[in-house]
Amino acid sequence: VQLQASGGGLVQAGGSLRLSCAASGRISRSYDMAWFRQGPGKEREFVAAIRGNGGSKFYADSVEGRFTISRDTAKNTVYLQMNDLKPEDAAVYYCAARTGQILSTIRYDYHYAYWGQGTQVTVSS
Repeated sequence: VQLQASGGGLVQAGGSLRLSCAASGRISRSYDMAWFRQGPGKEREFVAAIRGNGGSKFYADSVEGRFTISRDTAKNTVYLQMNDLKPEDAAVYYCAARTGQILSTIRYDYHYAYWGQGTQVTVSS
């Protein structure tokens, strides 16, 4: 499984960006897909996830109501629509994929076997 993240950039506070994560290889719609981020000097943190097959969505409290995760199974692509961006959202954003894991672990990065290379999001105040 290979993941290619894109869509990062520089945006003013209050602006929007849409990140994309294109998956290839032996991946199917049953995989859980997620976004994590790592800001300067910070640990990597959970942002959002979408459950395979059923498609339930999960968000970190800090992005709930501003970010939306979605999935296009035909294109094997997951998106993260980010609205009302704040300076504290600035980070490198990573997409991740996993399969065969229980739902309660969906927010934990160490339960993801496949990772993209990251895309930088910068938010100016």
